[in-house]
Amino acid sequence: MKRPRPTHAARKPPEGSPAPAALESAHRALRVLEVINRYSGGVNLTQIARETALPQLVLARAMEQLIRANLATPTGPDAYVAGSALLLAESANGDGRGHLHETLAWVRDAVGAAVYVARYTDGEVSITQYADGPAAPVVEEWVDFRVAAHASAVGKALLTQLDHDDRKDHLARHRLTRFTPHTLTSQQDLFHQLDDRPPNTPLLDLQEYAVGMVCAAVPITAGPKAECVALSIPVPDPSRLKQAALLLQSEAAAVLLALIVAGSTPPTARRPECIILSPTA
Repeated sequence: MKRPRPTHAARKPPEGSPAPAALESAHRALRVLEVINRYSGGVNLTQIARETALPQLVLARAMEQLIRANLATPTGPDAYVAGSALLLAESANGDGRGHLHETLAWVRDAVGAAVYVARYTDGEVSITQYADGPAAPVVEEWVDFRVAAHASAVGKALLTQLDHDDRKDHLARHRLTRFTPHTLTSQQDLFHQLDDRPPNTPLLDLQEYAVGMVCAAVPITAGPKAECVALSIPVPDPSRLKQAALLLQSEAAAVLLALIVAGSTPPTARRPECIILSPTA
């Protein structure tokens, strides 16, 4: 597979905030994948554990993620090789985008809702990928998402990864407009919502962007730009949103892995062992 270009360290979350759970989970899976990718003839769990220093349960979870994402394939009761998705990305014409689309479609079906990937680029919110379907319609963009960060789960998940000055800059350019009776229009209330939520919990839009639509988003930043994965449900059902948000959170690492394989999101250079997925010698 093509070596991802080294990047600056991941954008730091507000002081005191932990790294997103998806980021930590993806880093662990990538450390395992690096070991697997070095052994073209296969490698057993004992060797993987020795080289990654991951606890048994953490390693088992990482292997589960990689196998489900077709990034690793078992060749016996205790041996693994690079999976078909990784081999496709290594091929002359492969760039991993097919695997990314498959991953988003799988997550869409798992959560039962349209799924989006968004990035904060050049000071603006940008939807970069999405997967929808007849039973999982996308949000009707009746107001440009770039001016509605304060009212959307996607926007909140990106804003929460910015420092105080960058948030202030964004809101100076895009005022807090009321789109529905539920939209927050107080900067203080918005910052309180972003900073005082429990660590690694999804950001929510409870009919703040559009009446009859609820959304959830999970930060997945691994490079210099803030990113997130989100879902939307065209029914204001709190129990359904909670269940879908928990599923999205559990699969956020799979989306991050797929983005890295596709080359859309280079892994951060914050630890040497995280610059991985180099071609097998």
